[in-house]
Amino acid sequence: MANHSQLGFQDASSPIMEELVQFHDHAMMVALAICSLVLYLLTLVLTEKLSSNTVDAQAIELVWTILPAAVLITLALPSLRILYMMDEINEPDLTLKAIGHQWYWTYEYTDFKDLTFDSYMVPTTDLPLGHFRLLEVDHRVIVPTHSTVRVIVTADDVLHSWAVPSLGVKTDAIPGRLNQTSFLASRPGVFYGQCSEICGANHSFMPIVVESVPLANFENWSSLLSS
Repeated sequence: MANHSQLGFQDASSPIMEELVQFHDHAMMVALAICSLVLYLLTLVLTEKLSSNTVDAQAIELVWTILPAAVLITLALPSLRILYMMDEINEPDLTLKAIGHQWYWTYEYTDFKDLTFDSYMVPTTDLPLGHFRLLEVDHRVIVPTHSTVRVIVTADDVLHSWAVPSLGVKTDAIPGRLNQTSFLASRPGVFYGQCSEICGANHSFMPIVVESVPLANFENWSSLLSS
């Protein structure tokens, strides 16, 4: 999860998030190069003496037409690649349905019979020592590590958004509509998120906690909860 005064992203815990972090670094290097060039030209204009000699206008137009187009291509191609990767869901190992309410989440494991529960934020007065205030829930989402999980997201009342930054997941929950996304947790751990849509007075009090565990532990948990 994020730390105080943290400027960068959270540690990537899925292949998609790793790609997003790499694309962010790539875009920042392109922006840095553009800013350096503009700053150099501004400094040159302010320090050099004015001269009546001008460069051929056709050459200048050629440069300032081709150069921005090349920059846009270097940004667009990796971006489109990541977009297609995020939309691709091939034979998921597990399907999870997340339903947003005011102000809690309901989860349904559609591959199992009668495996559903509500997830509420733990009040500060009941929070165990060492847990995170405003982020811990009474029932976590348990998923197997190294397994593709498809998440179907919807809402029961108003707009919500199911977002877990370290997994690279953020999908709007819209009443009467089913949106879907997917993620693959590359390591065991606990990953925190929150509703990213302003859904009402308690908008900031409906956190999301995803816990990634080995497959054997997930099977034991699901069998206990289903029985």
